[in-house]
Amino acid sequence: MSEPKTPTPTPAGDTYKGWVFKWTNYIKGYQRRWFVLSNGLLSYYRTQAEMGHTCRGTINLATATITVDDACNFVISNGGAQTYHLKASCEVERQRWITALELAKAKAAHMQAESDDSGDDFSLSSPPVAPGQGGSHNSEVQSALRTLGSKVEDLSTCNDLISKHGSALQRSLSELDSLRLTGEAGDKIRQVTERATLFRITSNAMINACRDFLTLAQAHSKRWQKALQAERDQRVRLEETLEQLAKQHNHLERAFRGAAQANASADNKSAAGPGKGEASDEDDENEFFDAMEEAPEFITVPADPQFHKRSSSNVSGFNSEICPDDQSLNEEPLAMNQESPSQELVPLKKRRARIPDKPNYSLNLWSIMKNCIGKELSKIPMPVNFNEPISMLQRLSEDLEYHELLDKAAKCHSSLEQMCYVAAFSVSSYSTTVHRTGKPFNPLLGETYELDRRRESGYRSLCEQVSHHPPAAAHHVISDRGWTLRQEITVASKFRGKYLSIMPLGTIHAIFEKGNNHYTWKKVTTTVHNIIVGKLWIDQSGEIDVVNHTTGDRCHLKFAPYSYFSRDVARKVTGVVMDKDGKAHYVLSGTWDEKMEFSRVMQSSRGGENGTEGKQKTVYQTLKAREVWRRNPLPDGAETMYYFTSLALTLNEPEEGVAPTDSRRRPDQRLMEDGRWEEANAEKQRLEEKQRIARREREREAASQRTSSQSEEAVDEDPLTDPSLKSAPHDSYQALWFDRCEDPITGEQIHIYKGGYWETKDRGSWEGCPDIF
Repeated sequence: MSEPKTPTPTPAGDTYKGWVFKWTNYIKGYQRRWFVLSNGLLSYYRTQAEMGHTCRGTINLATATITVDDACNFVISNGGAQTYHLKASCEVERQRWITALELAKAKAAHMQAESDDSGDDFSLSSPPVAPGQGGSHNSEVQSALRTLGSKVEDLSTCNDLISKHGSALQRSLSELDSLRLTGEAGDKIRQVTERATLFRITSNAMINACRDFLTLAQAHSKRWQKALQAERDQRVRLEETLEQLAKQHNHLERAFRGAAQANASADNKSAAGPGKGEASDEDDENEFFDAMEEAPEFITVPADPQFHKRSSSNVSGFNSEICPDDQSLNEEPLAMNQESPSQELVPLKKRRARIPDKPNYSLNLWSIMKNCIGKELSKIPMPVNFNEPISMLQRLSEDLEYHELLDKAAKCHSSLEQMCYVAAFSVSSYSTTVHRTGKPFNPLLGETYELDRRRESGYRSLCEQVSHHPPAAAHHVISDRGWTLRQEITVASKFRGKYLSIMPLGTIHAIFEKGNNHYTWKKVTTTVHNIIVGKLWIDQSGEIDVVNHTTGDRCHLKFAPYSYFSRDVARKVTGVVMDKDGKAHYVLSGTWDEKMEFSRVMQSSRGGENGTEGKQKTVYQTLKAREVWRRNPLPDGAETMYYFTSLALTLNEPEEGVAPTDSRRRPDQRLMEDGRWEEANAEKQRLEEKQRIARREREREAASQRTSSQSEEAVDEDPLTDPSLKSAPHDSYQALWFDRCEDPITGEQIHIYKGGYWETKDRGSWEGCPDIF
């Protein structure tokens, strides 16, 4: 093995640690692992950096057996459930580990026997305390008491040994004295006897002192435990008092802000004064929380769900969540009609919670797929059997499933905190794909889809299919809660026989009114496996760079592809939030199908094992991880409803007043949802043929316009050499609600919403919409 020289394991008190080779499997063989022996437990990690967060395995030596195979190999097993085949770099190192393991095993077995017999000499029976510093302090106290008990036990053992060996020595000397030896030998024996007597006197004095200390320690042990328990109870009471104070402070703050808003609405002229004072109070709070952030040691107060966000943000640094407006994320069943001058309450529309079950139709897959290998997916006439009853425009709108992440981001005072929410939002859009193996309907050119959730969630969304070859959809979302989302996505897909690769092209933009922060990111590649044989499953892989173009902050997210040989959790996502100078402030980790967590970085350093390219990995020392996003559970019976989420079930629900080009009015999609798949296939072919006829008509019009423009040119103008004529478009189609322009941030040619849709809907005049259905 070309491994670097293994450092000699070093003991640290009762802890023994070092590098040992561990057998993993027949493919990788022995792999270098970092082993730590402490408190009778042998644990191992891939690197030293993992000691703070990820333990790969632990075995209790109290019930384990240790056997030696050869000069360097040895085996540790606890009876079959766990077996470690280990190999040291040399025989000396192996002997050091064997000695340390045997001593730790003897001590662990002795402590276990003592615990089974008495159990109350040095054990603590205390009620559970609050997580955080209290739990770590409790473990430190227990460790100190166990150490003290071990040392006292050693003294007792030494006491017994000295008494035993001293008595044996005295008997031997008495036997020698009785032999009546003369001359020089007798003098030597008498001298040895005198020294032995002096040693016995000294040893008896030490034994008596040790016995007195042991008796005193055992007598005061329970008293110390009672005092420690009293201190712990007092700390719990103080934390409960602090919790009550946090509640009272929260209620007072809400009452003050409610009164300030009432005064501002009553007297507009005096609104500037209270507004200034309120901002001053918030600044004072921010300074307090920022000071708390810098301290690695902190206290976590357990909180009720109503104010959990506030108390936890003080610790984690997410001070943006202190605003009482967070409760607006969970609206009441009644919402305010913003268009009514009387501000009367209007009941929200009840959305549907079920769609017809998916029928079980058989299909000869190979007969359809064998002629599709290597072709562009959007150009293949696919039956609805492979589809799900929503269009790509509706699928794009489904990214707003977790819009509350952007609502929270809009309230952040720090751009780095805001970046964490935006990054979590970029990951959350993939959570709905884990079971969704159906293909959305390709939108027809000019097809639109609106998602008006202004009264429920504060946002309005509009999508339009702005191009057909290549297929491109423009999306624009405006929220009353201070953010705007826009994107233009072009999907490139290739069928490779065994799997289908879907590569979304285009940039997503998120703009926040507060701070004018402008974020951009792209989507990763989606792969659908087992197209021909086996059960379909979906994987996401690639990297995302979320960039704040206003401040220069950046978050690099990595979606790990699935690997059979990987020990990491499946669908893993990791990321680091850095400022413009490259300094890390937050670490994100989780999975794209379940949840994401963040940790505040307190210190970073280069360390651990070298990476695959010879680079050292960065070790981040972070505070305790907190959850920033978790996937919503699927509704009951989702497996028979295409695994739709609660939002997806409502996307194709018929609504009055939508545009004639809205996806809800698409007949083949509606027939498929109703379970009439044969009729849906026929209707789908009719719509596609109608679209082809419309495209050919536009091409003829464009050709006639080019011909008329050429006739107006000078006679000596050569149309074959005129670059303007060569570059003239064959299709003169222009989107109805979006304008094509150059993105000032990315420089890409994109479509941006030009306005007018919602005003047209209010008037109910859709005369300008094309007839596509």
